[in-house]
Amino acid sequence: MKNRKESIFELQELQIDSIRKQKRGLHFIMASVFVWMAVLIIHLSALPIMTKNLFTFCCSAPLVLLAYLFSHILKIDFQNKGNPLSVLGLLFSLNQLLYILIAMWIYATIPEKMLMVYAMIFGAHLLPYGWLYRSKSYYTFSVIIPVVVLLLGIYSSAIAIAIFMLVTEAVFCVLLIIENKKIEFCETN
Repeated sequence: MKNRKESIFELQELQIDSIRKQKRGLHFIMASVFVWMAVLIIHLSALPIMTKNLFTFCCSAPLVLLAYLFSHILKIDFQNKGNPLSVLGLLFSLNQLLYILIAMWIYATIPEKMLMVYAMIFGAHLLPYGWLYRSKSYYTFSVIIPVVVLLLGIYSSAIAIAIFMLVTEAVFCVLLIIENKKIEFCETN
């Protein structure tokens, strides 16, 4: 039977494997930049709010396909099937789907606040990835996004939220690239 230290070491090795092979989920964050760009374009339009919100939900549909394409371009193991923590990462994402029901309720009851709730859900779902990928960026943005989006939603417009999310996701990508370079640097030295 394994002792606690051996189990922790094995868990850390699985995390490192995920970090190396999946580049801390960079492909998904890059894909989300394009999703938020589309959301911004939609909210800049003159469409009625209910239509904007419906199209906003539709913007999420190509996320996995975009992430898959980015994984091929960046040579990232999309599924990392050999690592049991990959299933955990999938559960972290599926958990977000349950919270989208809240955004759907807001869609019908307070449509002008739907994008705020949607963005808060997106931001908050990043928290467990901080642990999975040992990433300060995930931890930081999982708190910053919901708080700033709440304030923007109260005091500003949906366009401000979409701009904030687009810029935040772009910055997030850069920070993940830096985090990934650090681990590559440590491995070579």
